[in-house]
Amino acid sequence: MNKPNFKKGSRAPLFIKLSNPDKNGISRWVSKTEFVDEYAPLWFENGASWCRADSAISKYYYVEFDKSVTPGNKIDRIRLNGYKKEGWTGNQAIRADIKKYYKNQRCVILGTSNPEVDHKNGLKNNPRVMNVKTQKLEDFQPLSKAANDAKRQFCKDCEKTRRRYDAKKLGYPISWYKGNEIHDESVNGCEGCFWYDPIEFRRHLKQKKN
Repeated sequence: MNKPNFKKGSRAPLFIKLSNPDKNGISRWVSKTEFVDEYAPLWFENGASWCRADSAISKYYYVEFDKSVTPGNKIDRIRLNGYKKEGWTGNQAIRADIKKYYKNQRCVILGTSNPEVDHKNGLKNNPRVMNVKTQKLEDFQPLSKAANDAKRQFCKDCEKTRRRYDAKKLGYPISWYKGNEIHDESVNGCEGCFWYDPIEFRRHLKQKKN
């Protein structure tokens, strides 16, 4: 692993110093209460901008969040959980058996054949899913090129604004079946969005009617 090259003023080196990751890039859990004195620049209220999916530190490390300490679904602790190297698929590779399975399915939105194989998590920030050795069938879905292109754009918008796609724009009676407008910074933060899993989204519509 080459030494990370962070821009001047980046807060990533400060967190690396505080968390002190081992030779494998794995650190202890660091509480936000430790963001004082020298480490005060690391403090944030919401969003964790310096360590979210598109941040500089996330290009080199898997960043994990814990929200179990205090109520309110806010990030309480952060840790680094390894370098993005061995097993990390910068080219977004999908294991051959998974590709083969979904290529024989139909697009879950348009019902057309010969779909593309889509990562349900559009931000692609789950290290297990991005590792071909640990990928699971349920991490992916078949989407037509048109649907996948649309999803890709909405995911880019979400990554930029931290606002999730509102399914009411498509005429659905609910916006999300889990979470709210603000994108959860955890690796499963996409769950609940229409684009994450249209089949699961529609299943929740049926449950709501019942």
